[in-house]
Order: sequence, then C-alpha cells, then structure tokens
Amino acid sequence: MEFAELIKTPRVDGAILHRPFLPRVEGTLCLTGHHLILSSRQDNSEELWLLHSNIDAIEKRFVGTLGTITIKCKDLRIIQLDIPGMEECLNIASSIEALSTLDSTTLMYPFFYRPMFEVLEDGWHSFLPEHEYTLLSAMTDEWRLSYVNKDFTVCPSYPPIVMVPKSIDDEILKKVATFRQGGRFPVLSYYHKKNGMVMMYSAQPLTGTNGRRCKEDERLINATLRPGKRGYIIDTRSITAAQQARAKGGGFEQEAHYPQWRRIHKSIERYHILQESLIKLVEASNDQSHNMDRWLSKLEASSWLSHIKEILTTACLAAQCVDREGASVLVHGSEGIDSTLQVTSLARIILDPQSRTINGFEALIEREWLQAGHPFQQRCAQSAYSNSKQKNEAPTFLLFLDCCWQIQHQFPCSFEFNEQFLIVLFEHAYASQFGTFLGNNENERRKLKLQQKTVSLWSWVNRPNELEKYFNPLYEANSLVIWPSVAPQSLQLWEGVFLRWNRSSKYLDEAWDEIIHIIEYNKDLQAKVNALRRQLAELQTDDGELESP
Repeated sequence: MEFAELIKTPRVDGAILHRPFLPRVEGTLCLTGHHLILSSRQDNSEELWLLHSNIDAIEKRFVGTLGTITIKCKDLRIIQLDIPGMEECLNIASSIEALSTLDSTTLMYPFFYRPMFEVLEDGWHSFLPEHEYTLLSAMTDEWRLSYVNKDFTVCPSYPPIVMVPKSIDDEILKKVATFRQGGRFPVLSYYHKKNGMVMMYSAQPLTGTNGRRCKEDERLINATLRPGKRGYIIDTRSITAAQQARAKGGGFEQEAHYPQWRRIHKSIERYHILQESLIKLVEASNDQSHNMDRWLSKLEASSWLSHIKEILTTACLAAQCVDREGASVLVHGSEGIDSTLQVTSLARIILDPQSRTINGFEALIEREWLQAGHPFQQRCAQSAYSNSKQKNEAPTFLLFLDCCWQIQHQFPCSFEFNEQFLIVLFEHAYASQFGTFLGNNENERRKLKLQQKTVSLWSWVNRPNELEKYFNPLYEANSLVIWPSVAPQSLQLWEGVFLRWNRSSKYLDEAWDEIIHIIEYNKDLQAKVNALRRQLAELQTDDGELESP
C-alpha cells in the first residue's frame, strides 16, 4: 500500500493551530505518511510535528466554509486546527483517520525513521540476560541461564533465555510449561542480596475442576526454598475469580500439593475496567467547569487512585515477604503479563537501590516488561479518547509508571531520574519513532526484525546531552529498602501527566530551575570549603615542620 493513496489533500495554506497556553499559529499544514506538520513563516514560531500513531480520536465541525478539526492525542493532549474550505477539511480529517489506524506494524514510523544523531550505544544490546546473570553469579551460584525457549516453542511470550534454579533441568521446565497457562513457567524476577530470598513470576496453574497436579511444578518452586522455610504465592486475583478460573481450565495451587507455600489473594483489576477508569479520569481532568465537590466526586468515580492503592499494597506485601519475612515469593494472576509484572517490578523498586537509578530502571523496563512479555502493542493501541470498540487495551504500564511516581514523590532524594523520565516512557509506549515498544513479546519482535530495522529508545535516551534532562538534582544514593505509604492521604493525582495540558507549568518550571541553581551553588560552595580545608591542613603541616627542632 502506498501512503499517497490515503492522502487526498497533502497541503493546505492558511491553517490555524490552537494549543493550550500557547499563542495561535497560522501556517501551512502538510500531511506525510507518518506526520501531521504545521509550519509557520513567522520567526521564532515552533513547528508542530505530530505522529499519526499518537492520534487517538478526531472530531470535525463546520461554520460556513471554515472547518475545525479537534485532534485528541494518546499523550492526552488536545489540539485544534482551523482549516479554510470544507472539502479540504473533510479530506484532511479522512486522511488522518486512515493514517492513524494502520493495521500493519511494518508500516509504522519506526521502520522509516532514520536517526539524526550519532548512535553511541546500541540500545538493543544494552540489557542482555547474560549481563544480568553475571551480576547474579557474583551473589549466588544457585541459578542458571536456560535456553529451553530459544525457538519460542515452550512459551511464545517468554524471551529465549530465562533464569531458573540450577537443580532444575530443561526437561522438567518443558513439563512445567504444559501445566502453566501460555507455557509461562515460574522464572526468576529478583534475587535479594541481603538474605538470598527470591521473587518469581509465572502464569496460573492449569489445575481445572479435577484438581490436576504437576509434581515437576512443585519441585521447581520448592527448589527456591531454604530448608525449613515457607514461601508465599501472591495471586493477583480475588479468591472468587481464581475459583471461577478452574471451570475454564485454570486455577490455583492446592495447599495439599504445596504445603510449604502460603497462598494470598490480592485482587488487582485488569483490562477494560482499567481502561474505563482512565477514560473517566481524563474526562474529569479536562472538565474545567465543575466546582470542588463535583471534581472530587468525579475523581473518586474514576477509581484510578484506588487501583494505584491496590497495586502498591500488593507490591509492598511482596517486598515485605522477601525482606522482612525472609521468604521467597511467586507472583501470578491468570496470564501473568499484566498485574503480575506491575507487582514484581514495583517490589523490586522498593527493595533494590539499583532499580532506582536511570540505568537500573531501564534494565527493569527491558527485563520485567518487554522481555517478560507484556503486550505493549495491544495494551497501548488506544488511550483515553478513542471511540473504537475496546479490544485488549488497558493502561497497565501507565498505572505502573504512576505507582513509580507516587513512590518517587514520597522519596524525592532516592531516585536518580526525575518525573520527566517517567513521562517520556509513557509517551513512547503509546507512540514513538523508536521500535522498543513495538510488538507484544520478544517472539514478535524477532519476527519483525526490530533490532535490524529500527532504532532503540535507549540509544537516544542514553546519549549524555539527552540523559542530563532526566537527572534528579535532589538524588542521593540510598542503599536502604524504601517503604512507600499506601494510605489514601499519601496518594496523589499525577498532575505531570493528567493536568499538564490543562494548566501552565511555567511556575513549576521556574521553581525547579531555582532548585537546580541552589543545588549547583551549594556544590560550588562545598568545593571551595574543601579546597580551603586542604590549604589549611597544608599550612598546619608546614607550621609543624618549621617548629620542630
């Protein structure tokens, strides 16, 4: 298919762009295969380059021959274009709708994007499992790398290389895979250096109504227990949902077959419930007309902060089991690709100081989300505005990032990265020039040949001049476990995402600039103090030598 077939009117002069808190811009509107571009002849006027893949919905209306197109984006921005001429407006709207809903992944912009920057580090090779295993091997010799899934036949949604107990061979893994939904057998998520406890994730066991048993599965997860120790299985479904799953062939671990494991059910919502919650929250955030009572009522009705509380509470529980109870943990829901990954990755952030650095957080996203099989392309196909019928969309990853922001907000000095870094990840998960978040698992990414045909987001982010935008000036390395509060009073609306297009950030930006200035000034003063102390010490030494006989 040629993009030209979908572009009925490639250019319109005299278009006017309206954006929140910015002056209107008049210029030429151009449509390409991947971008909507508005360019003005005025000096110092910023161009608009909007990816078609970032467009969630459009609305059009007419007053005489003047047409107005309202574009609602996946990053929650709303912009308005005034276009002279009814036919031109209809053609532009029709083309945008067609170009923003292309079915073929290989027609998306990452396959056409050519970087204008020098790639200093190939992000596709920045976070290999072998490197993670090298770090693990320095702490314990009880785990190994398994290549049992090298051709993706054992588990289509797992990566080719996983970490499993050294005492468990690949034949056992294959048998366990037939007992777990989608072949997602238990694999290592995190090793806690302090006490040697581990956290694993998997999908639900296929026990069914007959109470099917798999001794290999029991042997695998028991291999992670210390002698005389118990473990915890955290099921992210309610006990009712887990029991209902048995009728469909799923289920949960029976106490009789897993006597050393205690099962805890912590219900976390998923799929369409979360999508509807996001839609309600964004609708409330965009409505400037209501009073305080109505705003609070709408915020509560969205249940977004309740979902945040559920996820953080469960992550804290998993971290508590590992750190304070000295127990190993297995986390799963049904498929093990949504709420499971939210819990394991947040628990890791609570427990692991390295995951609170920029590089460590990137490694966590790569390993605990991308390689672990979270279906980004399905979940992020629509945002909060789309009128299309929902399929598999859900803001699972956005909720995870929101939870990270909540922890960051409570521990502002414990994270090397700032809020902007989280926002950038949100934006690129939904629409990007990079191939990192394309596909739904590693298997699909290999078939699409993303490493050969697209650029990694990490190649761009990790350039020194880009990376400095994401450093937290308040950061002081903290080697401790951090325990976030999940009390309702402690959880806040993430204004940086949900209100950033509704109110000016001018004063917040100025405040941050002042904070950075104060910190830099303090560093300069500290350096001068240290230099003066060294001079004083040298003078005292010289005086001592002169006085000695």
